[in-house]
Amino acid sequence: MAYNEKLANNVRELIPLTHKKIEEKAMFGGLCFMVNDKMCVGVEKERLMVRLNPDKYDEAMEKEGCTPMDFTGRVMKGYVFVNAAVLTTKKKLDYWVQLALEYNKIAKASKKKKK
Repeated sequence: MAYNEKLANNVRELIPLTHKKIEEKAMFGGLCFMVNDKMCVGVEKERLMVRLNPDKYDEAMEKEGCTPMDFTGRVMKGYVFVNAAVLTTKKKLDYWVQLALEYNKIAKASKKKKK
């Protein structure tokens, strides 16, 4: 298993409650949920990847189980990992998903690659 299927299923249940344009993509050896054509949240191994407002990054880093996203070997401000072990309730998971969805409204979409 490349990523936590239960965590992915829980995310899959939360996002459609408020958003319609959702796409799932295999990414980073896990699963990424794109909302309105923008990377929003993902599941990688036993952690949740959250794209959040860089202004809320320091506050997020103080939360239990939250670590910098350093997938490429360098920290990416505006992205964090949250250990799945601390996401023990839907309310805790919903906090992080909503943080990502809130930023998704103002986040810039990635440039499309020409085919």
